Amino acid sequence: MSDISALWEAESIAVIGASERPGALGRKPLDYLLRYGYKGRILPVNPRSPEILGVPAYPSVKDAPGPVDLALIMVSAERVAGAVDDCVAAGVKLAVIASSGFAETGEEGARLQDEIVAKARAGGLRVIGPNCIGAVGYENRVLATFSPLFGAESVPFEPGTLAFVSQSGALGFGAASLALERGLRPGWVVSTGNDADVTALEVLRELAAVPEVTGLLGYLEDTPDIGTLRELAGSGKPVALLKSGRTEAGGRAAASHTGALATDDRVLDAALRGLGIVRVDDIDELLDVARVFESDRRPTGNRVAVVTTSGGSGILAADAVEAHGLELSALEPRSKEALAEIVPAFGAIDNPVDITATVLSDPSLFDRSLDVLIADDTVDIIVAAFCVMAGPDVEKAVNALSRAAEKGGKPILVARTGADFLAPDAPRDLREAGLPEYPTPARALRAAAALWEVSRPRTLPDAPRPGTVPGPGAEATEPELKRLLAEAGITVPKGRIAEDAEDAVRAVAEVGGTAVLKAVVPGLLHKTEAGGVEIGVTAATAPEVHARLAALGGEVLVEELVDPAGEGVELIVGVHTTDLGPVLTAGLGGIFTEVLDDVGHRLLPLAPGEGAALLSGLRGARILGGARGRAAVDVEAAADLLHKVGELVQDWPAGFALDLNPVRVLPRGAVVLDAALGHTVSEEAGR
Repeated sequence: MSDISALWEAESIAVIGASERPGALGRKPLDYLLRYGYKGRILPVNPRSPEILGVPAYPSVKDAPGPVDLALIMVSAERVAGAVDDCVAAGVKLAVIASSGFAETGEEGARLQDEIVAKARAGGLRVIGPNCIGAVGYENRVLATFSPLFGAESVPFEPGTLAFVSQSGALGFGAASLALERGLRPGWVVSTGNDADVTALEVLRELAAVPEVTGLLGYLEDTPDIGTLRELAGSGKPVALLKSGRTEAGGRAAASHTGALATDDRVLDAALRGLGIVRVDDIDELLDVARVFESDRRPTGNRVAVVTTSGGSGILAADAVEAHGLELSALEPRSKEALAEIVPAFGAIDNPVDITATVLSDPSLFDRSLDVLIADDTVDIIVAAFCVMAGPDVEKAVNALSRAAEKGGKPILVARTGADFLAPDAPRDLREAGLPEYPTPARALRAAAALWEVSRPRTLPDAPRPGTVPGPGAEATEPELKRLLAEAGITVPKGRIAEDAEDAVRAVAEVGGTAVLKAVVPGLLHKTEAGGVEIGVTAATAPEVHARLAALGGEVLVEELVDPAGEGVELIVGVHTTDLGPVLTAGLGGIFTEVLDDVGHRLLPLAPGEGAALLSGLRGARILGGARGRAAVDVEAAADLLHKVGELVQDWPAGFALDLNPVRVLPRGAVVLDAALGHTVSEEAGR
């Protein structure tokens, strides 16, 4: 048993601050442990009571017979430090501090919290909380909590396979109660409160090692640690997270175009997507995903077949397939031939397959059509949608779906649009058959997309290595940055610094006779706006242009004019550092970059193929492939450039913001036309 796993495996629990007074918070854990049949040793701690609820009590945890696996501290904030000292002296390895009055109250509370955590760590004690409601492990009936959920008259207490971990105790146990109401069965519910020591993410990582866990669900308020996220993703267990704070109010920005486009929330989205962790937007969606995580059936692809008794449900399902990034299977020709022999003439054999309400008089339609779809190699997921079926008809449909799931092993999700009173036993029967059920096709498809997200094969990148090669200096100029880019195998325009007007004439000739001249002035990030760029310069105009640009106070760079015919497409590419690590941002460039906001983000380092995936995920990806008569550009070269940029900056110290804007992607190749270096700043610092 690890220190953290005592939350669900503890064989002895001390309740510090235990009370026999009715309604007291210190009484509830004792009530629950006794009521639900905890088999371990219960050790109430109260210096004024020799016995509480018939259980011998002790003046201090130091006086209780050891070992003590878990201590639940339920005393006022000013007494917590003493309780922690006692736990250290007693050799307790894990304590849940339920008490409030710490960092959530302000600066003084935060100081007290820091002192207590430092004291605990020095003594080898891990801390959950403070300001949390505790934890429950259903299998071993460990109820180290005062949540009112378990004081209700009738609470289902069957051990399940889902783990809920929440920073917010009230929200976490509230979600658990909704899960129970919907027929879901949590096996572990943990609240971590202020996350002062052990974080919610650490608890999820610990639970990922429990063999019986089939799905991990979390509510987070703080920015997660990327190293722990990577470990969680590498566990192989499906994970869904509800992370609050999607607005930009608490985000970070950077002194660059790409940094401004990459808010913390977008970066987290990208990180989770890359790791195969599902991010949800509300409790309802978290519970919908939980339902599909209860089953161990996993798809091998994202192709969906819909079988329905309602044309309307089929259309809604088809819309939802596309909306959630799945693919509607085209079905094999032999499948369509077989379905033509099964489905009534007024139904539909093209996916979605509409077997019509005829199923009410001929229940075999479900069995036979499902057999066809199960055998079709182009189908990875089946969604069965039916409406307003009642009693025996629903039972027959459930039996058919259950048989099909057992035959083929493919996940089958059910969209049953109809009130429960039409078929009161349906939810239970579907749950027992391992068939996730939803009231609408859209919700079923949203869950199917989450299932594919955690199932699809992916190559996770290696963890970032520590920096060994210093990055460019804080005042690195465009020529210096382009030298680094060229050394990394990234194409930049041919060019050099021109020392004077005469040298500018020679430099223009060297790069082909028509050139771009740029002012190189430290701190000048947006040269075009400052009049620091001149395009189409010839030998005749070079002296005058050089003089004007030199007057801005720096050197003058002469470069070849790339893509004079305008065959290419502009991208904006950049990297900036965040709390999660360095992030690469790329999207369509040009003057409308911020307006169109068509960019993608990936946490570095990139995994193989991530550059191409980022570009293909842009709304304007078709422009790269050739649109409205334009030639296609070299997307492979653009993706390769993204990977090389990611490798180049891997060893740069935190705090930089690299802008490559624009990058010109040509029919063959990709060229970085401009490069600038800024520094990541917080929003507050920028005000």
